[in-house]
Amino acid sequence: MKPSERNLFCPRVDWFAFLWSILIMADVALSIRFPDRTSQLPNDSPNHHPLKTAVFALGSFWRSEAVFGCLDGVVTTTVGYAGGSKTNPEYRSLGDHAESVQIEYDPRLINFRQLLEVFWSSHDSRQVFGQGPDVGNQYRSIIFTNGSEESRLAAVTKEREQTRSKGSIVTTQIQQIETFYPAEPEHQKFELKRNPFLLQLIGNQPEEELEKSSLAAKLNSYSAELCPTKIQKQIDAKINDIIRKGWPMLREF
Repeated sequence: MKPSERNLFCPRVDWFAFLWSILIMADVALSIRFPDRTSQLPNDSPNHHPLKTAVFALGSFWRSEAVFGCLDGVVTTTVGYAGGSKTNPEYRSLGDHAESVQIEYDPRLINFRQLLEVFWSSHDSRQVFGQGPDVGNQYRSIIFTNGSEESRLAAVTKEREQTRSKGSIVTTQIQQIETFYPAEPEHQKFELKRNPFLLQLIGNQPEEELEKSSLAAKLNSYSAELCPTKIQKQIDAKINDIIRKGWPMLREF
């Protein structure tokens, strides 16, 4: 990740710092732990409505995770490495893998085709091995598929994008998913971790809980200002209400 990208999504940092100072002066206790929203799916979900996963590579995985986290139906997001042959890749030793994001989703609320639409609209599929200032093999564009139907949908949407791009070549690859390697803990929910105020509001969860939390996935998108406008405003209202009441109860939204 280049320094220029680190500064892309920081408009809210000063505002969060301001709110944080208000809470400190008010001597508000912020160590409350709240249940994860994932457990609030209907009771029959585990047995009758299993969740599905999708994996995409569309540049820096810090931003990619934030792109998908606020979508209705997305339960968890995890950044990692996929698409290469190296066993157990690491951030400083990727081999031929690409930075990727794995999305766990409820197919009753969102489907693979809709996730593809978000994928295509969230990056420049015509840039060769890179996105914006980040250039390199690890930033290439890939749709990972699991089965023939997903491969068909990926190919159809790629053909459509190619038609739209006219003279430019769509560089996105379509690959059958083999192994997805989760990235190191410090890379998970990167945008959220840049806002200590929000981390306090959800109870300072440990790394393993943040990675599995659907609330954290959404707040990660919110921190990067990548939630839909309506959701951004809803979260703003929740936070303002917490400040007004002086009680940190950010359970869900």
